[in-house]
Amino acid sequence: MKIFDDIQNALLRELPFVVYKTPNSDYIKAFFQRDSNLYNPSDYLESGFVFAPFDNQQEAILIPNEKSIFEKEKINFNVDFPQKNKYAPDDSQKKHHVNLVEKGIQKIVNANFKKVVLSRRESLELKSDFNDQLTLKRLIKKYPTAFVYLWYHPKVGKWMGATPETLLEVKNKEFKTMSLAGTQLYNEEKKANWSPKEIEEQYIVTDYIKSKLSVVVNNLFVNEIETIKIGNLLHLRTLISGKVDGNISKLIEVLHPTPAVCGFPKNQTKDFILHQEGYNRKFYTGFLGELNLENNEKSSLSNLYVNLRCMEITSESSVKIYIGGGVTKDSDSEKEWEETVAKSLAMKNVL
Repeated sequence: MKIFDDIQNALLRELPFVVYKTPNSDYIKAFFQRDSNLYNPSDYLESGFVFAPFDNQQEAILIPNEKSIFEKEKINFNVDFPQKNKYAPDDSQKKHHVNLVEKGIQKIVNANFKKVVLSRRESLELKSDFNDQLTLKRLIKKYPTAFVYLWYHPKVGKWMGATPETLLEVKNKEFKTMSLAGTQLYNEEKKANWSPKEIEEQYIVTDYIKSKLSVVVNNLFVNEIETIKIGNLLHLRTLISGKVDGNISKLIEVLHPTPAVCGFPKNQTKDFILHQEGYNRKFYTGFLGELNLENNEKSSLSNLYVNLRCMEITSESSVKIYIGGGVTKDSDSEKEWEETVAKSLAMKNVL
């Protein structure tokens, strides 16, 4: 496929690009920027592909439509997978993460928070050199219902992921979003059994989004809670939709970062995360996607996704995997650690 050849050319020339597949699509899309400049969106009225960090005080990065070559190809490849995961959990992080979760639980017990989302970053030394095209193909084949991407900017770095969570989908004046919380391993022989902790976590996320969106949108509609499967994991999801007038920057401001990746109340939990996690999330739990593109009906379309299940490619032989989970008053710190181990397999299984 031509897009995969163009990935290699862009890397050799050190030019920014993004290659991606939207959920349930049979096509791969790409923006190949023609220069190496670093562009930032000013008001989210621009057109192109946006990549934003967790900390909403930091600037997002834009690959502008008018500065890029856009490509689209039907998926047409086969790919092999590793026989088994070669990368064991990094238990050296366990003590820190368990202690972090316990601090979060104590904050909730003391009524500082209702929920907080805590994460960690795991560094892997690879068994063989990182292969951009092969790994992207594996993610596309393994996670057909996820938003899968490879993003690169010579001034910023290289990221790859397969995220299950939509931040915002806007077509004309209609929008869709979701609340996503709760995680368990999929077992085809057992029906999903959600604990009170997981149900409560989901309602906290949903109620927060409803309350904030009702101020800036009209005709808000909230679906029933449902269980969805992404790869080897199950999640709880609630779809939310409505109508919006004007610039989507107001929606982004309200939604990002959501309680599903930050916590509630947002400002207090975000401050706790920035000071207690012990590392910089960068673009993990930020958002990314298509911004104000023209579709077949000649109308504006934006598709933005929360950057979960992702990794930062730091060299030809090493990557950093980002994983986390929601903490409520009923959380168990050991189980929260185990959840991050399970989530790390989303990336480890394609390396």
